[in-house]
Amino acid sequence: MLTRIDHIGIACLDLDRTVDFYRATYGFEVFHTEVNEEQGVREAMLRINGTSDGGASYIQLLQPVRPDSTVAKWLEKNGEGVHHIAFGTEDVDGDAADIREKGVRVLYEEPRRGSMGSRITFLHPKDCHGVLTELVTSAAVESPEH
Repeated sequence: MLTRIDHIGIACLDLDRTVDFYRATYGFEVFHTEVNEEQGVREAMLRINGTSDGGASYIQLLQPVRPDSTVAKWLEKNGEGVHHIAFGTEDVDGDAADIREKGVRVLYEEPRRGSMGSRITFLHPKDCHGVLTELVTSAAVESPEH
């Protein structure tokens, strides 16, 4: 089922300043950046390590690009910090269906496009002990895109 921690999503007010902190403090470099219009965020993926299943573990920094985005609303309520945890899976559709059968609310009927061409869905935090949880099936990534 779940194969790894794919990433930890961190909401931030200033993406560039937050990237600079992670670079200077931990030596992490940006692997990928993009604007996800559907989610209303500008993001940077900082690769931590690779895994045996061909995936990797990342820190995902998220800055809202519009005030009505989920991340903007979350920042307004909570301030900067950990927004969600994402688990990697080879089959986001199948695992989401299995988890739904166990009584956990899955937020999307069908997985959506996520970072770097991945397929994602989220699990309701009230059903996951207060943790917004994402399921991710990664797309093949050959080289960094900046």
